[in-house]
Amino acid sequence: MTSAPAIGFEYRPSHWLSGVLLAVASLAALALWLGAISIMLKVVLSAVLALAVVRTLLRFSRSSIVAAGWSHHAGWSLRTVDGEDKRASLHAFRAAGEQVVWLHLVAAGLGPVSLLLAPDNSDADIRRRLRMRLALASQPKDKEPGHSAG
Repeated sequence: MTSAPAIGFEYRPSHWLSGVLLAVASLAALALWLGAISIMLKVVLSAVLALAVVRTLLRFSRSSIVAAGWSHHAGWSLRTVDGEDKRASLHAFRAAGEQVVWLHLVAAGLGPVSLLLAPDNSDADIRRRLRMRLALASQPKDKEPGHSAG
């Protein structure tokens, strides 16, 4: 896999995340209002929930990243809205079926960066190639073909 070409993609925040967040927050508010607590506590907790939702939506909708790339030799790089390229390292990733890949990267000067790749902001082929490469990269060395455990 060392000769595999680099993967690069433009990035914009996904609207799927906003939809999921609003659905979960709505269920939380419904549970809060159906609970047996005082009306004053319901109002206060609803306000806290609303503030948390707004803060999270703003955080994920204002990405300073416009593109990302990964090659076997150079690792991860992120392009910011200023046109700067920053080296990054993959901290963790999650793949949810064939539709979603969530990358957690750390870059000098940017800190932790989360990129959600979903059908509304990325190509299916990019997500497929990323899932395959991430799965191969996360395998222990003794699990690679041609290696024996003994």
